[in-house]
Amino acid sequence: MEDLILKIYKDKEFISIIENIINNETVQKMKNFRQHYNVSCFEHCLCVSYYSYLICKKLKLDYKSVARAGMLHDLFLYNWRKRENNRKGLHAFTHPKTALDNSLKLFDLNKKEKDIILKHMWPVTIMPPKYLESLIITFVDKHCAMQETFNSIFKIWSKKTLFRYAYVFLCLLIIKF
Repeated sequence: MEDLILKIYKDKEFISIIENIINNETVQKMKNFRQHYNVSCFEHCLCVSYYSYLICKKLKLDYKSVARAGMLHDLFLYNWRKRENNRKGLHAFTHPKTALDNSLKLFDLNKKEKDIILKHMWPVTIMPPKYLESLIITFVDKHCAMQETFNSIFKIWSKKTLFRYAYVFLCLLIIKF
């Protein structure tokens, strides 16, 4: 993850598009909330934003709106694993609206950016995305979530099980010879 973050920050064009967002004090607070295992909400949004930006740029779509909305799509600022702040409803269903409300307090968003943030959980949220860029963010968000989860689980598993099996295998080799 660290290598990817470094790569992202080296992309000057991308950073120039989201610079006012990533430097915002409220957005910086996303670093304090865990999204998937050891990945912060900020890191997750940065990766979703970056991959979506690359895809949309390649397809000649609105990559600037995608980059901005991708960075804001999970601006909910709470631990979604706990019931806090009198939240009503399940996080998967409610956080897009919370993220949009929080984003609108901080930034002027165009229609596409609003749609991207509000509908990034489709098909969990009933209304489908209105724009192709919204659909791209939806799929990239799922991809990043799965990748972050897989990487974290693999690290945990490899530290425990893989090394135990490797040790047993090595012992059996030594005994045999």
